[in-house]
Amino acid sequence: MFPGQALDPSVQAHLGLDTFEEKFDVKDFVASISEKLIAQSKADSGPFDPKPFIRTFEAAVDQLIAVRKDVQSKTEQMEKVVRTAEREYSKKMAELNRGFEAVGQSFSGMETKMNEVGRTAIRIGEQLESVHQQRQRAQAAYDLIDFYNQFSRDDTTRLDTLKKEGKEGRRQVAVLLRRLSTVAKEVDLPHAEKTRENIDRYCEKFEKDMLQLFDRAYRRGDPKMMHHCAQTLLDFNGGASCVQVYVNQHDFFINRVRETDQTDNYLWDALPDPDASPPTSESGLQELFQEIRTTVGQEAQIVQAVFPNPPYVMQVFLQRVFAQSIQQHLEQLVMRASGLSDLAFLRILQLVHQETSLLVEDLKTYELSSINARSTSDLTEFSRTLSGNPSVSAAATTTSVTTLLETAMEELFVPYTEGQRYLERESKSLGELYASYLANFTRYHERTHKGGSSMFDRMVNQLSAAAATTSTSGTSTTSAQAAAALIRLGGLSNKAAGAQEKSGEEPVREEDGQISVDVAEKMLKWHAEAIGRCVELSSANDVPKHTFALLRVLAAAIGSSYVETAMETTQARLEASETKTEPSMQPLSVLRQVDLICHLWQRYVNMALLPLASSSVTVRREMVVFNNQTISRIEGTANHVMQRLTDAIISWLGLQLSKQKRSDFKPRNDDLSFARVNTEPCIACCETLERVRDAAKANLSGKNLEVFLAEIGVAFHGLLLEHLKKFPVSATGGLMLAKDIKSYQDVIGTFGIPSLQERFEFIRQLGQVFLIQPDILKSYITEGYLGRIDSSLLRPYLAQRSDWGQAEKGFNDSTDDGALSEGKGLKDRFGMGRLSMIMKDLEPLRDMNIPSLPTGFAANFNLPSRLSSS
Repeated sequence: MFPGQALDPSVQAHLGLDTFEEKFDVKDFVASISEKLIAQSKADSGPFDPKPFIRTFEAAVDQLIAVRKDVQSKTEQMEKVVRTAEREYSKKMAELNRGFEAVGQSFSGMETKMNEVGRTAIRIGEQLESVHQQRQRAQAAYDLIDFYNQFSRDDTTRLDTLKKEGKEGRRQVAVLLRRLSTVAKEVDLPHAEKTRENIDRYCEKFEKDMLQLFDRAYRRGDPKMMHHCAQTLLDFNGGASCVQVYVNQHDFFINRVRETDQTDNYLWDALPDPDASPPTSESGLQELFQEIRTTVGQEAQIVQAVFPNPPYVMQVFLQRVFAQSIQQHLEQLVMRASGLSDLAFLRILQLVHQETSLLVEDLKTYELSSINARSTSDLTEFSRTLSGNPSVSAAATTTSVTTLLETAMEELFVPYTEGQRYLERESKSLGELYASYLANFTRYHERTHKGGSSMFDRMVNQLSAAAATTSTSGTSTTSAQAAAALIRLGGLSNKAAGAQEKSGEEPVREEDGQISVDVAEKMLKWHAEAIGRCVELSSANDVPKHTFALLRVLAAAIGSSYVETAMETTQARLEASETKTEPSMQPLSVLRQVDLICHLWQRYVNMALLPLASSSVTVRREMVVFNNQTISRIEGTANHVMQRLTDAIISWLGLQLSKQKRSDFKPRNDDLSFARVNTEPCIACCETLERVRDAAKANLSGKNLEVFLAEIGVAFHGLLLEHLKKFPVSATGGLMLAKDIKSYQDVIGTFGIPSLQERFEFIRQLGQVFLIQPDILKSYITEGYLGRIDSSLLRPYLAQRSDWGQAEKGFNDSTDDGALSEGKGLKDRFGMGRLSMIMKDLEPLRDMNIPSLPTGFAANFNLPSRLSSS
């Protein structure tokens, strides 16, 4: 800074120490110093002059250096003052610590002396207590010996006087008599037996007097005196006799002989009816349980106020309630229900169990707390001090009310559920219900099987089936009308009915033997009710095996006795049917019902039964294996029925084709030939195929439908291939054949199976060889599906052309070396050279004995419901 240069006052103000004490920013500081200089520089019109800036900043730096030195000197002085203060503080703290340590040592010494004094006082107290106990023991021994001597002299004056002193006197007498009884049992002196008898006699008299006093107080409604008597008797012998008197004289147990309500007719009428809903209440039982709830609620308050051991009294009261009132009513209900049916017995047992469970849950709320079982005078009990062990009162061994109630309820139903009693009765009830429900069904099928061995009965059955057959238009066919007339004129139906009536039984009807989902649904409903009872009445550990046992009963009824019986009858009818009669489609409706029943059955097993066995892995696995075996057996029977029906349909189609006349495709009168749309065998086969299609689509679905129709179509395709080899075809007959084939193709097309459409397209193209001109025949058989076939395989069909004699020479010329090489190349191009090659993909369906039906038909039984043991 230049000498004599003074800073501007505004700049000087920014160089003070207070500028740096708060938030400081260098840019703002420089800007504030140079703000005025910048303004002056802008005001000067000349070139920029840095000198004012340089002078100002140099002066500011010098000033700041001076300020920094001043601050450093002040800081050094303050640090010296702080170090001095810290040394003085440390000295004071050290002095204070020494003072606190001295005080702590003084207090430790005082604490040690106080502990020594306390231990001394404790020892003195223990010695005093021991001396006091010895004194009490000696006094008690003296008193006992004195009273014992008095009893030996048959003198009870002193005790009588003490007993007349009021409540406290009676309590002392109770304690003394209990001790005297204990001593009398241990004393072995001359005349001790007489003294013991005197003591026992006086004890009996005292107890009797106290019970009479308690009874009078009970009748007067004096709870204080009742409490005194109960406490005195508790000190005397545990108070059990007092409790028994209280319970026995309670109004609830006096004249409580109940009879079942004879007016509740609806309940008793509905009990043995399996279709009626299980009862939810019984008026007499409901009234009894409501009275028990009210009485127990009142008694809980009285017992709490009167007895010193309320839990024990409450348990005795509840035991009496279950053992007398509830058990008597249960026995009356069960006895009456047993006279009706096993179902009525089980339903009434479940009803009582449900209502009792609710009652037990309500009574569990009366869990009373224990009170001191003995009076304070019992603390110096002579027998306890002599033996060194505390005595145990009756109340000390009682269990909780909750445990008592659960045990009482379990014992109430033991006579009916112990061991296998319940399960045997439940299984018997279900079996009887199912047998009664399926009685007509069983009789129908038994008679059907018996009649199946008679040729006459088979003929009647065949005629009946034929009479029931109608065409697709809803009108009866010719054969059906003829069969119906024959039955009516011959009186065959009346004879069959008369044979049933002669047996003395109610004649079975056709509808009795029909299988129905409604029947199975009702059987499952009954079974579900039985499972509900099983869960209610069985212990948790027995539920899985009991559920498995009831599953076996269900499988025997709905599986063997119902579903399999219906299918066996259907199979027997198919086997007994004649090949010359059109097969009935009724087996498909049976299979439809079987399918629905098995779906419903398996869904029930999966959702209702298996979860109940989840607690036992072994039982659940056995249930799964048993269920799957049962379903597999039913599927096998169903597949046999499908196989028999398929064979019958194919045989019938073959029989219709065999009625084809040799002149059908080589007519003499062209006008008459063109008047017919189709030949009679074609019409019959198409009608049969339509009936098969309609019945299959109405009763089958999914893979079952596809496999069944594919089998029929493949087999009929094979019949047509053989059929076309047998009949000569003229030019006009070829038109008739083409119309027949077109009808076959149209009907098969309605099956909706692509593989069959390819097969019958081949049949159509094969039928065209009878219509085309001889000169283009050789080129035609090299096109389309025929082009994939070796020409030698087509010769049996070409040979049926009426003009084959002239066309054969030209056809043979086309098979010279050049043509053969061309044909071979064509066959190689298509990759096939035989007639069977085009059918290779579908040929197994034709040759097999329906091996795919087991898996296919099983799929219709809802294979996802096939259970897994995992």
